[in-house]
Amino acid sequence: MCIRDRVAIGESTIGCRREMRNNTPAPKFEIAMLTFIAMERARTAREAIKIMGNLAVKYGYGHTDSGEMLCVADPNEAWIFEIMPVGPLWTPESGKPGAIWCAQRVPDDHVSICPNESRIGEIDLNNKDYFMASSNVISYAVEHGYYDPNSGKPFSWKRAYSPVEASATSSNGSRARMWRFFDLVAPSQNFSPDTPNMDFPFSVKPDKKLSVADVMNILRDKYEGTQFYTARGIQGGPFENPNYLPYGFKLDGKRYSLPRCIGVNRAEYVTVTQSRDWLPDPIGGIVWIDLGAQDTGCFMPFYIGINRIPRSFEIGDHWEFDRKSARWAFDYVDFHTQVVYSHAIKDVRKAQEKWEKSAIDRTPEIDEKALKLYKESPAKAREFLTEYCNNNANLVINAWWELGDYLLVKYNHLWEYNISERKRKPLTYPEWWLRELVKYNKLQPPEEKKEK
Repeated sequence: MCIRDRVAIGESTIGCRREMRNNTPAPKFEIAMLTFIAMERARTAREAIKIMGNLAVKYGYGHTDSGEMLCVADPNEAWIFEIMPVGPLWTPESGKPGAIWCAQRVPDDHVSICPNESRIGEIDLNNKDYFMASSNVISYAVEHGYYDPNSGKPFSWKRAYSPVEASATSSNGSRARMWRFFDLVAPSQNFSPDTPNMDFPFSVKPDKKLSVADVMNILRDKYEGTQFYTARGIQGGPFENPNYLPYGFKLDGKRYSLPRCIGVNRAEYVTVTQSRDWLPDPIGGIVWIDLGAQDTGCFMPFYIGINRIPRSFEIGDHWEFDRKSARWAFDYVDFHTQVVYSHAIKDVRKAQEKWEKSAIDRTPEIDEKALKLYKESPAKAREFLTEYCNNNANLVINAWWELGDYLLVKYNHLWEYNISERKRKPLTYPEWWLRELVKYNKLQPPEEKKEK
């Protein structure tokens, strides 16, 4: 995720037809480099898309990447941009486009999602306000037999280049993100989990306007209350942990898929971006960053006008625990939460409510102060925002270290310690799990002694 001058970009891998991949060194661009250059040069979402598309067509796209999707937004527009390689035989000397791409704008009163699946369907290139594409967007499909213009059917980008015949139900939830998003934002439309993902609309008008907090909650979703809930039944264990078996498993030579939720526990970081048109660039753009997994981390605001970030954000090694590293503070809490999830997550949510809500509620006040300083001196506004963001982040990081220590003590040895009263009691196990334990281990209660 990147944001600059209130242009924000987020990535989602979507794949493409196998024969379209180009893993040779001939293409000079993959998705990360395209993103970096676009963020350096573009001041609008449209500019970013055109820059990336033109570079990929001229110099080639692929190498380490296949089909990729970017959500590209600025204060006025939001787009979905999808790009594919054009096969391993392409070379710069061929004179042909080195990539194929398409972009569709999200209507102003709609929302859309990038769920690791292609989203763009039928396109209307005459409607330049809502569609952009490379010159070979349809011709490549015709040339390679992915689309027959004489079929009487309209051309569909996703069906031509990245077809996935699955639904939330047919995939046992491994492809339920699409359905779940639409179900969460527009429940009144009663989207069915049996609907093939290819048949979902590109975007939808939500039942209500979504807030920053709403988006954060969507990113944490584990399919609670549905047949795809990842802690359902025995899968979650006695403490209803929704993070077990995130990849499915293999048993007796057979592969079993399990639901892949929106809030996956292996997230390195999560972001929510805001691009606001009523404020100058340094104040109008905000990135809310959660350095850990969504369910156990905490979103912290960073205005794009800041001059520096906390030193702890620059430190982090997967293989070496370090209390100077911000990411380890969140992983520390996450680790202690996983052990007794249903108990510990309540403590985590209280901390999230405290720190996230206060930062969200404080945003208008910070905006106002920063704007006042900006009119006097942009440099003063930047320093004010830098101090605010860094101080808030340091407070959150310290709070998460303290929360991790608290969870370690409170649930030590799988007991529950009341720290204030200095008393302990056994953890409560659900009755259904105890019944399964008795059944599986063939446990028998001891015989009662008869009174003489």
